[in-house]
Amino acid sequence: MMQMTGKAFSKKLFGAKYERLPRTLFIDLIVFWGLYISGFQVQIAPSVRNLMISAFTAGVMWQALSSKDNGAELRHMLMLPFRCREFVFSYVAALGAYTVLTKTGLLLAVLLAVSVWNPIEIIVLIICMIHAVLMAAAVYSMRKYWYAGCLWTVVIAAVILFLGSRWWFGLLLFVNGMFAVLSLWRADGYVFYQWESKKNHAIRQRKKASLWRYFFRYLRCHKNYLLNTAVMWCAALVLPYFLGEMAGQSVIPVGFAVLSLNTPICILLSCDCDLERAVRFLPGQKKRFCIPYCLFIFLCNMAADVLFLCSWQAQNGGVTVLMIAGAVFFALQSAVLSVLLEWFYPIRGWKIESDLWHHPRKYIVPVVMLLLAGAVSSWPVLLPALLVLFVAEIISLLFICRR
Repeated sequence: MMQMTGKAFSKKLFGAKYERLPRTLFIDLIVFWGLYISGFQVQIAPSVRNLMISAFTAGVMWQALSSKDNGAELRHMLMLPFRCREFVFSYVAALGAYTVLTKTGLLLAVLLAVSVWNPIEIIVLIICMIHAVLMAAAVYSMRKYWYAGCLWTVVIAAVILFLGSRWWFGLLLFVNGMFAVLSLWRADGYVFYQWESKKNHAIRQRKKASLWRYFFRYLRCHKNYLLNTAVMWCAALVLPYFLGEMAGQSVIPVGFAVLSLNTPICILLSCDCDLERAVRFLPGQKKRFCIPYCLFIFLCNMAADVLFLCSWQAQNGGVTVLMIAGAVFFALQSAVLSVLLEWFYPIRGWKIESDLWHHPRKYIVPVVMLLLAGAVSSWPVLLPALLVLFVAEIISLLFICRR
């Protein structure tokens, strides 16, 4: 029973013939070898490296467990007779293998390529990945007692950060992992299924009333999207401290470019197939959807940029009108590019929502913004010219949407 359940979920995540797995491992190998032969080295403390691997793995595992797309598969499996413990561990093992092999593997390849390590540290990193998978699953199964899960997570994060360099650290994670296993041993398969409430159904019924209502209620129904936005706002408050020490006001555009990396709000059509079909099927939806969507992303970006400028003024001072104009330019330009990507090149063939969050396409807009930021930082006189070109671009887009 356990083998059959794990095989069913694995085929769903890795493909019918597991064709996704060799391709992903091959990419990880290329990334590792390319960075390794470049000779680029970074001094990374073992505790920091362990915390990075643990936090990233646990975050992706949590996204996989929270995926709405997994809900349908899980509902069908729960309709069949099953043994609780076998079902729970096969489900966690399948999602854990997906998380470690397709997501954490790339981060591990980068860390190993640019830092110095020994075999013992590799073993500890493997223990960190397995521990993060079990820990995320155990905390997820305790959602009813969220305060206990939050306290457990904070304590373990502090232990990894402050004790991650000790020789007995791996043994400590092993013991805590056994507690996570015991928690899953007592868990029921239904704790991983997200029941749809009548409130959510009412929200779906009112989607057509207003796109703005849809945008904000969509965020309310996806708390992890709100969490990601909150993280970006925290980054906006912290970035001025680091950028101010690096090169002063010339790197402010770089901060605007970094804050455009808010993936969840830029994949609305890719993650909601029903909405995409409705938008593309009904006449005149290009203008009615794309313009409000662009403004919505612009407001989210602009909120982060405003916090960034306020924090810069408080810490370094010297915010000018030209900087405010630059914030508007970068926020609106990244919004326009994100909407164009979603409209013309939506992400297809994804398995769960985590694939959308970590798709390589997410870096296209931030990279373009970083290139523009580098140009503006080197030649500030380019900013007025870019603003003029951007106004012409907006007028062209409005004309295209009217057609």
